[in-house]
Amino acid sequence: MTVQRGKKLSISIQEHMAIDVCPGPIRPIRQISAYFPRLSPTSPNPSSSPVALSPPTVAAPVGGANLLSPLRTQWGRAALGTLEFELRYDMSCSELHCTVLRAKGLKPMDFNGLADPYVKLLVLHVPACPSMSLHVPPCPCMSLHLKTKTIRNTLNPFWNETLTYSGITEEDMHRKTLRLTVCDEDKLTHNELIGESRVPLKRVKPHQSKHFHTCLEHPPPLPSPTAMGEALRGISCYLREWEKEQLHSLEERGRLLLSLQFLPSADGGEGRLSGALCVGVRRCAHLAAMDVNGFSDPYVKIYLKPDMQKKSKHKTAVMKKTLNPEFNQEFSYDVSLSELAKKTLEVTVWDHDLGRSNDFIGGVFLSCSSQGDALRHWMDCLKNKGQRVERWHILTNELPRSSSHD
Repeated sequence: MTVQRGKKLSISIQEHMAIDVCPGPIRPIRQISAYFPRLSPTSPNPSSSPVALSPPTVAAPVGGANLLSPLRTQWGRAALGTLEFELRYDMSCSELHCTVLRAKGLKPMDFNGLADPYVKLLVLHVPACPSMSLHVPPCPCMSLHLKTKTIRNTLNPFWNETLTYSGITEEDMHRKTLRLTVCDEDKLTHNELIGESRVPLKRVKPHQSKHFHTCLEHPPPLPSPTAMGEALRGISCYLREWEKEQLHSLEERGRLLLSLQFLPSADGGEGRLSGALCVGVRRCAHLAAMDVNGFSDPYVKIYLKPDMQKKSKHKTAVMKKTLNPEFNQEFSYDVSLSELAKKTLEVTVWDHDLGRSNDFIGGVFLSCSSQGDALRHWMDCLKNKGQRVERWHILTNELPRSSSHD
């Protein structure tokens, strides 16, 4: 059909319907991110052949398993972004300083293609069995979470913010792990997890700053008994029972800085060394929140038992709305060294409430029959007469039977 110059081409509706406008099946449109993947710094360089320009194909799984995208299987770690931070442990004051520097290439979480990221820190317990380290629950005390400020509308946030954990002992540095979680803050819905990074604290040497630049990873999934064999199913059941036991037995409720000093005096006769025990309640750190406002009104009670006359009770002042109170109060007991070796120092932390009974936060017991840091602190006080010995103690939820709520 010829068309003269200057005239419009007109096609009838019959001719238009006869044209095959969509031959063959409709194929999905490939995303441009499949042609330009974000590579990990540790991954090998892709091939420079023309075949590498096409997105990688994934073979269909056997048995109807879920399909995994090529970006997640090969470059999933780098797709979440990287995190840069520094750690420093000050042994003299038992403090762990974490300086969160920056993050790069974070995964977009909002509709505008950006995110509102912040970093959350948590110290995790590491069990004796290394195979359980990925499934150990964090401490249920929410006050142990430290959080940076939120940077709005960016995938490359810069914080340069230092967060400090107080009361971190040398034993904690050898058996605990620091988890850094990058989250996206949402005002209308719940916050979303972008990725996390875990660092064993034993990699940090005292009084030396160590720089880390890590790729964010997905949280390790808990094992499913239906997808494992008989042996792994038994391990999974054991882990769940172990987690329940840990959550309901000795739960960490914070830290307490305590000082002990035995001051000897003149000979009390019959070879006994008389004197006085000075107990200094310095401060607490990362206490459990017992009130609705997310804080507590803590105070400390101490007893020297056995106390037949019930005159050994001492109590500090109440600090309002804080999880890190500073008391700096000292109390004295007149006791000989031989009698002190047979006694037990009971220190408990309470939350003061008006109109109802006070809430127990945590406690620690020091005697010759104690274990760990409590035993070492008590023996150092008995051996080093006249010297003040300070040590951080972990407060547990073990409530003494003789303690009251007054």
